[in-house]
Amino acid sequence: MNRLNILPALTIFAALAFTLGGCGAGSKGKIQAPSPADTARTISPYFTAGTNKWSLPDNDGFIRRWLLLDPINKPNRSNTVFTDSYLRSVFTKEIFPGQFTGIPNDGDAVRAADQDLTWHALEAGNFNVKLYRLAYGLGKQTYGVLFLGVTVVECTEEIKNVRLAAGSNSASMWWVNGAEVLLLSGDRRMVMDDGLSKRITLNKGKNIIRVAVINGPGMSDFCMRFLGDNGQPVKNISVSYK
Repeated sequence: MNRLNILPALTIFAALAFTLGGCGAGSKGKIQAPSPADTARTISPYFTAGTNKWSLPDNDGFIRRWLLLDPINKPNRSNTVFTDSYLRSVFTKEIFPGQFTGIPNDGDAVRAADQDLTWHALEAGNFNVKLYRLAYGLGKQTYGVLFLGVTVVECTEEIKNVRLAAGSNSASMWWVNGAEVLLLSGDRRMVMDDGLSKRITLNKGKNIIRVAVINGPGMSDFCMRFLGDNGQPVKNISVSYK
């Protein structure tokens, strides 16, 4: 069952409680995770459950279909500066086997940084993928976290001289078919087409896109599309999870 088929599947949150040291509403610092109804209101319309069927980019070419991992807690301290060297050390470190090579399935579990995490197949409700809303809706840590995402782009023919165009809040790194193509550094706001990769070629057949986004004390989201040689969005592609 898809873990984000929210109305029938998230009853587990009604019984789940967690502790935030020194925080919370009670004298013991304990708070309840969101109820199923609260989770539904939080995630929808930001996300819907994904399917295995191929979809198209939206009218502006943005890719909305992603496999997203539960946020990984505390990759940085509150006084950490998101320098390029720091970001590379975080983004390129293998936290769990297959992180940079595998294509997960919806519901797959991994162990990372002493946390049990789950992959979720999702369709973003807007051009920007609202990571903060995902973490909050799942009852996960929202600040000081690392998000990972994977998607697959299918091309009926080779497409040359395209650029990956992305924006993120905060910093992010992007890979296409295993090669790093873009680093957006610093504690930044999400802006459409904020960074452009060098010109690359999308192969005929499947192309694997990966993203890592790190968040400090604020909101977190990203957007991504391909722009053609003429600067127009590439839309003659299909998107799925496999």
